[in-house]
Amino acid sequence: MNKNDIIQTTRRIESGEPLLDLIDLKTHFKTDRGLVRAVDGVTLSLKRGESLGVVGESGSGKTVLSRSIMGLLPSTAVKHGSVKFAGQDILGFSAKQMRHLWGAEMSMVFQNPLNSLNPLMKIGKQITEPLKLHLGMDKATATATALQLLRDVRIPEPERRLNQLPHELSGGMRQRVMIAIALACGPTLLFADEPTTALDVTVQAQILDLIGEQRRERNMSVILVTHDLGVVAGHTDQIAVMYGGKLVEHAPTKTLFANMKMPYTKSLMRSIPKLSDPSHTRLATIPGRPPDLVNPPLGCNFAPRCMYALPKCHVEEPPLTPTADPKHVYACWYPVGSPEFEKRDAELQANGYMPENISAVS
Repeated sequence: MNKNDIIQTTRRIESGEPLLDLIDLKTHFKTDRGLVRAVDGVTLSLKRGESLGVVGESGSGKTVLSRSIMGLLPSTAVKHGSVKFAGQDILGFSAKQMRHLWGAEMSMVFQNPLNSLNPLMKIGKQITEPLKLHLGMDKATATATALQLLRDVRIPEPERRLNQLPHELSGGMRQRVMIAIALACGPTLLFADEPTTALDVTVQAQILDLIGEQRRERNMSVILVTHDLGVVAGHTDQIAVMYGGKLVEHAPTKTLFANMKMPYTKSLMRSIPKLSDPSHTRLATIPGRPPDLVNPPLGCNFAPRCMYALPKCHVEEPPLTPTADPKHVYACWYPVGSPEFEKRDAELQANGYMPENISAVS
């Protein structure tokens, strides 16, 4: 892909076509133990200006999914399916071809800014480098743009910050610098991989609001990767829930919170601490461990940990099934609200397992 191709790509994006289309995307890794199915058949679509939350526990495949799209995986990764960016399949692109897209068309805010930023390079140089490389700016123009980017991400005293090293900044400011670098070349797609990890609650809200503001101002699409449903509640248009490398529920954000179907999604919701809970209330957890992606269980991946699983769940894998709303799909034989679910729920509550401590069932 050359620069002319990028111009054509941008034109296609502006024509109103879907910005990103994933069709049966699979990413596997060969190991001594066998094939790790890190992403196992994910189909998603995202339009220009939309935001998508990808939610799940550690090991569910969230980060591998985003890195598969961006082409940031080692050569040992085996990828199948299709990743269409503005109508062009980029899954088979080499690193050299992807360099024309990185920064200019798609960027990523990584999980730990202290590890992602160069500790020996001043902030100003780390922001101006992509501006010079992708946009051909001279030093003076790049520096002025870097200053404006720091203002855009609400960093105080931006002139001073340009000459500081990463360790001289707080965690919140380092994350803002990462966002500034990601936004520098005006990408149309931004990945935010756990952007609020290790930040206090107040700074978390500021970072999420900042990403939302930049998305609206730039008509940019955002994929927000997190383990916390609470983080995506007010900052996304749609949510994709992943478990064991698979998509298990996908819906518009408001629809998901109003009518979630997958027991795993319900379990994630119950694990969020509530301000209304009395002090020292025991946190709800999901029993067991995520599945072994080399030797996944038969049937539904979540069945060994699910309090509502019936014999069928352990032998047959449920397909993604649409609700009355075709945009809302889920993978469960006995979804939340079904007669089987309600019967089992009544049994659990009769035995003293209320929603707040239902995860204690072994």
